[in-house]
Amino acid sequence: MTVLLGVAHGTRNPAGARTTGELLGLVRELRPWLAVGEAYAEISSPSIGEEVRRLGYPSLVVVPLLLGRGYHVHVDIPKQLAEAGADAVVVQPLGPHAELTSVLVERLGEGVEADAVVLGAAGSTSPEGVADVRHAARQLGRRIGRPVAFGFVGGPEPALADVVAQMRERGARTVAIASYLLAPGFFHGRLAAAGADFTAPPLGAHPALARLVLRRFDEGIAGARVA
Repeated sequence: MTVLLGVAHGTRNPAGARTTGELLGLVRELRPWLAVGEAYAEISSPSIGEEVRRLGYPSLVVVPLLLGRGYHVHVDIPKQLAEAGADAVVVQPLGPHAELTSVLVERLGEGVEADAVVLGAAGSTSPEGVADVRHAARQLGRRIGRPVAFGFVGGPEPALADVVAQMRERGARTVAIASYLLAPGFFHGRLAAAGADFTAPPLGAHPALARLVLRRFDEGIAGARVA
């Protein structure tokens, strides 16, 4: 039996961990015969090692519940799995993907009518992670029919608050932030403080994200069979 192990970043905000649990609950509803585990790369419990031991060391397809590539996907999660002695395949993170774009538009709601829309993300020290956010901004721009800038609230440039200010300097009377975050927590608070007129809620436990988690799992199964 192969188990789907969803691994989120981790947060001190109880609402963030609750969102992860709710998302994986939707995954279980879509595929009730599939065993689904839940773990966190840092801060929250259970850790990856704790969940591997609880599950009894099965064959795992690990789905990073993250929106782009970076340290956790390429280094931290594989390292923790190896230390736990897990038999695991780590697949791509959730984003960027068209399913995420659809949820971004839904969460924006009336904010999509603002003079400027900016994609707000946590940030990554990985060039691949920055490229993924840039790609997500382009996807959102194509979906709403106008350019979408992006900015970060942690890590690399451009800083989100600076991007919001630049939009106003260019004549935007209203600015909306599309939250490129999975769950509430520290980073969403920083998005809300970046000076926009409207900040969308995080993507959250959405059926489209649950379908995407299962898509990544199926890709991992297919890749493991080829290997």
